[in-house]
Amino acid sequence: MIKREDVYKIGRLGKSHGVKGELQFAFDDDVFDRTEADHLVLDIDGILVPFFFEEYRFKSDDVALVKFEGIDTGEQAQALTNVDVYFERQAAHDASGELSLAQIIGFSVYSHDAQEPLGLLEAVDDSTENILFVVKKADGETLLLPCNEDFIDMIDPQQRRIVMSLPEGLLDL
Repeated sequence: MIKREDVYKIGRLGKSHGVKGELQFAFDDDVFDRTEADHLVLDIDGILVPFFFEEYRFKSDDVALVKFEGIDTGEQAQALTNVDVYFERQAAHDASGELSLAQIIGFSVYSHDAQEPLGLLEAVDDSTENILFVVKKADGETLLLPCNEDFIDMIDPQQRRIVMSLPEGLLDL
């Protein structure tokens, strides 16, 4: 059984393409192309299920057309539209040795001088030039922290932990 903490979201399936079971796949991380991946993990009604590639091809920089084994008709493909797509963390880490921003979502974020985490990294906001970590605190409040390599002391994938040295007063804003 695939556990949620063992995967990270890389995109979402869109509408079916053609009549032979292809789907549009909008992705944030092309790790499936940079590794020897033979499958993706789909969230089917809350259950993480591996779907094996038959083939895929890029339509643009952030959309691919994907064909899964056993999905051979437009109707079968239609049943998978709007499904979230995940990738296994271990396969991604083993392949490149470097972590992408998408891979660290769900990690605990610590200030370098704190024993308790500031919260969990919920998302990475890259909609502007200044990329931000969206951190959900235990009380439900949201922190926006600059994703600047000068502030990141350490990322530990085994402990799923990010340690940051933040400018004085930033947490008081």
